[in-house]
Amino acid sequence: MMTRRALVLTGATGLAATVSCPVLAAPPSPNDPVAIINAIYARAAKGRGDGGGAFIIENQAARAKYLSKTLVEVWAKADARTPKGDVGPVDFDPVTNSQEPNVKSFRVVPEKLDADKAVVAVTISGRGAPRPKSVDNTIRYNLVRDDGQWKIDDIGGASDGEAWSIRGMLTDSLKN
Repeated sequence: MMTRRALVLTGATGLAATVSCPVLAAPPSPNDPVAIINAIYARAAKGRGDGGGAFIIENQAARAKYLSKTLVEVWAKADARTPKGDVGPVDFDPVTNSQEPNVKSFRVVPEKLDADKAVVAVTISGRGAPRPKSVDNTIRYNLVRDDGQWKIDDIGGASDGEAWSIRGMLTDSLKN
């Protein structure tokens, strides 16, 4: 027969193991739009925060991993029309909304979460002087379900208070 003391010690040991054991802790779902954006910014803010987020768009494999099929297609068309040696229509890091990434901290807020669409806003702050226009610190992600996975369908923000959209930049480059 188990004594009360043994029962309490066994229960306490089991609870401690559950709380401290990372194997039993539930990892963030890779199919959660907020978790995906959090992971992107955790990587962008790593170290001194100067690594940026260009890793999501640096090549075709990265684009296929993070971006929707339609956005990948538009980007490929824009790249094909860019003269060899020229920079394409997206000539900055959209994740940090900058030429020189500088992410000290970030806050991710889901603005809309539907079954097949989501809008997630991220407000970043960097080391050093703040940006002249605070609206430039917020980047919005439109995500869609693509073959059952959440993918970025557009990224938007502001530069010097003027709105920009990755999809808009790519589409505009195809008009010229």
